[in-house]
Amino acid sequence: MNKYPLWKYLLILIFVVIGFVYALPNIYGEYAAVQISPTRTTKVDQALLTLVEEKLKQGNIAFIGAALDEQGARIRFADTETQIHARDLIQKEVGDKYVVALNLLPATPAWLAAVNARPMYLGLDLRGGVHFLMQVDTAAVLKKAEENYTDDMRRVLREKKVQYLTVNRLERGGIEIRFRDKAEREKGLEVVRKELPDLEFTEIERSGDFIIGAKMKPTAVVEKGRFALEQNITSLQNRVNELGVAEPIIQQQGQDRIVVQLPGVQDTAKAKEILGRTATLEIMLVDEEHDLAGALSGQVPAGSKLYKMRDGRPILLKNRLIYSGDNIIDSAPGFDSQSSSPIVSITLDARGAAINQRVTGESVGKRMAVNYVEIKSDPKLDEQGRPVLDANGRPVRVSRRVEEVITAPVIRSQLGKRFQIEGLDSVQEANELSLLLRAGAFAAPVEIIEERTVGPSLGADNIAKGFHSTWAGFAAISLFMIVYYVVFGLTSVLALAVNVVLLVALLSMLQATLTLPGMAAIALTVGMAIDANVLINERIREELRNGNTPQASIYAGYERAFGTIIDSNVTTLIAGLALFLFGSGAVRGFAVVLCLGIMTSMFSAVMVSRAMVNLLYGSRRKLEKIYIGNTAWKETSLAQG
Repeated sequence: MNKYPLWKYLLILIFVVIGFVYALPNIYGEYAAVQISPTRTTKVDQALLTLVEEKLKQGNIAFIGAALDEQGARIRFADTETQIHARDLIQKEVGDKYVVALNLLPATPAWLAAVNARPMYLGLDLRGGVHFLMQVDTAAVLKKAEENYTDDMRRVLREKKVQYLTVNRLERGGIEIRFRDKAEREKGLEVVRKELPDLEFTEIERSGDFIIGAKMKPTAVVEKGRFALEQNITSLQNRVNELGVAEPIIQQQGQDRIVVQLPGVQDTAKAKEILGRTATLEIMLVDEEHDLAGALSGQVPAGSKLYKMRDGRPILLKNRLIYSGDNIIDSAPGFDSQSSSPIVSITLDARGAAINQRVTGESVGKRMAVNYVEIKSDPKLDEQGRPVLDANGRPVRVSRRVEEVITAPVIRSQLGKRFQIEGLDSVQEANELSLLLRAGAFAAPVEIIEERTVGPSLGADNIAKGFHSTWAGFAAISLFMIVYYVVFGLTSVLALAVNVVLLVALLSMLQATLTLPGMAAIALTVGMAIDANVLINERIREELRNGNTPQASIYAGYERAFGTIIDSNVTTLIAGLALFLFGSGAVRGFAVVLCLGIMTSMFSAVMVSRAMVNLLYGSRRKLEKIYIGNTAWKETSLAQG
């Protein structure tokens, strides 16, 4: 009556063992670490790692280990104080050629890592880190859109051979097109209405001028703002990869703000520098009409500018910008079919493709340069070399423009919407350049308007308080169950412990982020999970009171309580799913842990606890007594005669 087949015992045992294995990494903690990441023009290899190790030994800075991975090099230390000293030494040694940042690494043993057992990610409130609130400049988005529409109007009117006087963007917003006579205005109005459907047009007559006024439709304004916000979020997500942050939180707040939370990042300045980076391309023609030697001597011709190739060679380019990275809608790394060298394939938008086709068609046989531009942000220093602070006591930062001509090939034929960039040194460089071009430049300027740092010590304190509260609740429940239900209380407590282990294992396997609300959900799950065992135990006691034998009472207790357990847990699961679907941030984190806890509690309360009870009592042919509380014991004794 109370026996499982062997396969069911083995299946439960396998689940429990797997749960313990994948929950184990969470007890080993983390190492303080320094991460060295490459920039676009550098790479992290074994030679650099060996050099860093030697410098750390010379500086008497002890480290636990160092290793290379896909994100660069990571050196582990015993404490945060040693970590900070090591970061300063490494930064001084490698300079600005590499990104050196503080980080935390799991201290999981190799045998657990071999089976891909990893600890849960910890949120900002538990692990410490930095929080940024960024404001998106939507006015700049609209200004840039109107400037593009202005250029498009000129192009469209030229292509359709419509004569116009001027096309200007107004400072207060909007665009005006001036014509010589009314007939040309009517012709121009028909053309721009057809070609530029996102604009509203009005006919204006002012002091004898024939004018068309244009402004963006309200739907187009909303769409431009939404697109800029989404592209900025994508760009930020890609930039965060450089910091090696596990489970960053990057999400929209309101109509024009973005929240960025980076758990585990302790170097706020480095995080701000990387998040503020912009990268783009500028396509310009090479000035082959003037002498390069004269430009090097200081006589740079008007309309041209002196640049440097990536190998240090000077090159003279015309100042006229053909098009920029703003016109790039996609980029992908690859290999040249003939030389097998790394390349980046570029796809332009309609405006960029039209310009590219026209300019390259007129310049076959000439050289066209691809200039890589990166905007970096540095702290402003005074004459004594100290950081300059603003009115709020925050360091003032200034932007600097770093330029490098990647390649300057000869235009062999007319180009169109797609072309490729050659002259790259490695596959890694092609990948990084493609990433920066695809999502490196912000669609709209962003400004950090709020900045908070949560220290590791505060995070550790939150973890300690969370675990103490969970274990205190677990201990109180265990004491009550064992005192009140004796042996059945003990099996319920063991099943509850298995439930906690399985829940932690699931969160670790899913690589979920645990926050304070998540810890609250674990504590709530502990309290809710024992409810199923209380229902089962009380049902067994009721069967005993009705005069049933102990074996029949155990069987009936589990079978008849199962329906009630399902009903109560399903209703809670529905509430949890509603929180997940309609909530955000901490609410969704709470809902995830709650829903997973409901599933593990049903398995442990019904399957695991019954397996233990079956092992204790199921093999006895004649069971005269069971220990499930004093009242049940006395009534069982009377029933047995």
